[in-house]
Amino acid sequence: QACVFPCQCSSQPLQCPAGTSHVWDACGCCKVCARQLGELCSLHRPCDHHKGLYCDFSKFHRGNGICLAHEGVTCDLLGKIYINGESFQPTCKLQCICMDGTIGCIPLCSNDVRLPSPECPNPRRVKLHNKCCEEWVCEEGSEENGFGTAMAVFREDPAHKPELNNPQENCLVQTTEWSTCSQSCGMGISARVTNDNPHCHLEKETRLCMVRPCDFSMKKIKKGKKCVRTSKQRQSLHFEFSGCTSTRSYRPRFCGSCSDRRCCTPFLTSTMDVEFRCPEGDFFHRKMMFIKMCSCHYDCPQDNNILLAMYHRWMIGDHV
Repeated sequence: QACVFPCQCSSQPLQCPAGTSHVWDACGCCKVCARQLGELCSLHRPCDHHKGLYCDFSKFHRGNGICLAHEGVTCDLLGKIYINGESFQPTCKLQCICMDGTIGCIPLCSNDVRLPSPECPNPRRVKLHNKCCEEWVCEEGSEENGFGTAMAVFREDPAHKPELNNPQENCLVQTTEWSTCSQSCGMGISARVTNDNPHCHLEKETRLCMVRPCDFSMKKIKKGKKCVRTSKQRQSLHFEFSGCTSTRSYRPRFCGSCSDRRCCTPFLTSTMDVEFRCPEGDFFHRKMMFIKMCSCHYDCPQDNNILLAMYHRWMIGDHV
């Protein structure tokens, strides 16, 4: 079908299933939900190229084809084989995909946390009938005990009582430390929990992190020294994330190595907003860790690959 200009796209925001990419149609006019493995495709309904899929027109006619995957290694999960590019749900809580022998998953249930507040002094997550994900409910209790619980996260200032319409004014901010980066090399993710928001509710925050590039060349350790703790790039570089590239170049510090078998990990960091540009022309911002100082220690992180460790244990636990 011929392209029609000017472009006529729906005014409604694009709603795609979890794990489905937003891609441009063949005219470059509108974003559409990418077709998945085994689904019918066309120039106006392209396949999800982020997952290595392409539209094979050899088996169909009149401009239609079927989404196939480029050859790659299959995935084995609990004895069931998935081909490269195949999406599947091992449980109602996870949406997974096989990508050249590696299984990647995204959670379908929110992993939020919640602090007591004056309007909900006793929050509790419960499993509701015929629903996969737990939901928050506010248990009723005695007014005295409930108010005391809620005040645990608000400042005890007799001159200011917590107003229901402005809980942030008396919120006692609580924030955890950032977790260890999910990857020992290359781009990973770290997370923390904080209630520094207008509703004074605990929420999970994530940021991108890179302890060192996977092709990082370690500096030679000088005689008498035990470690190279922090090294700064001589040349500026662009960060890459999910096929997108940072619009600015940076000269970040990376953690080096230790000669006595200790681990070298970030000790002092800061967080900055980084803008990324995708091949389709989209822009987005992500928080990212920048290393100020590294340290050598024996408390080495184990199984810190987010795909092979956290999600693998999560899926096995759900099946059991």
